Amino acid sequence: MKQGAQGSAGAGAAPGAARVPAQQCGPEALDRVRERDAAPPGARGEHTHAERPYPPPRPAVQRSSVRGQILDALRTALVAGELKPGEVYSAPVLGERFGVSATPVREAMQQLAVEGAVEVVPNRGFRVIERGTRELAELAEVRALIEVPVMLRLARTVPAQRWAELRPLAEETARAAASGCPAAYAESDRAFHRALLALSGNEQLVRIAEDLHRRSQWPLVGGPVRHGRADLVADAAEHTALLDALVARDLDVVRDLVGDHFTGAA
Repeated sequence: MKQGAQGSAGAGAAPGAARVPAQQCGPEALDRVRERDAAPPGARGEHTHAERPYPPPRPAVQRSSVRGQILDALRTALVAGELKPGEVYSAPVLGERFGVSATPVREAMQQLAVEGAVEVVPNRGFRVIERGTRELAELAEVRALIEVPVMLRLARTVPAQRWAELRPLAEETARAAASGCPAAYAESDRAFHRALLALSGNEQLVRIAEDLHRRSQWPLVGGPVRHGRADLVADAAEHTALLDALVARDLDVVRDLVGDHFTGAA
């Protein structure tokens, strides 16, 4: 889960901004946005000839949908290293990249600013936060403090068959790792850990842990370009080993695996 990365800014960007290059892997955000925009807006149901059809709230729904998809695309670009730490990106240039107006891009970037991934640069756009290894190590420590006790408690109480139900998610992380696509692996990695913690029944815990997890996947300034395929495969293998330990209720192995998993991510 070590997700440090660097990307390269594309040519043709406006002064003080950088164009996002085409994504090398992960979801094709542009296609998803255009497919959603092309979907028929008509409301389902019946009406009589005397009734006037109630118009669907197409603009509001469309805008919300596009904004959410752009947010997903920007998060993917961030993890994939296509948004470079320290670079400034303008909403109009990013909107041109995705084939949408600047408004949903600006709203999505403002959400990333709330999350701490970018900062607002007045009259220019948004700068990707420059993060170092110390911040990543601190995130790993906090994640361990939160998740290790929870996993030990779950190891004592959750039946073996419930852990077995999560094996498809662990297998999905292995497939994503084998593909060598860091963005795909980051998404599957979060899904696996989210499913583990969901067994606690504590929604606030799941939300906080996922926020920390997502932050740990952001790129590092001056860090390695990306962990290679072998690193991702080794990381994914720990998921299967953790499930085996949880089924066996081997608390010592669970403690070591969860702690080492986060430390390795740093």
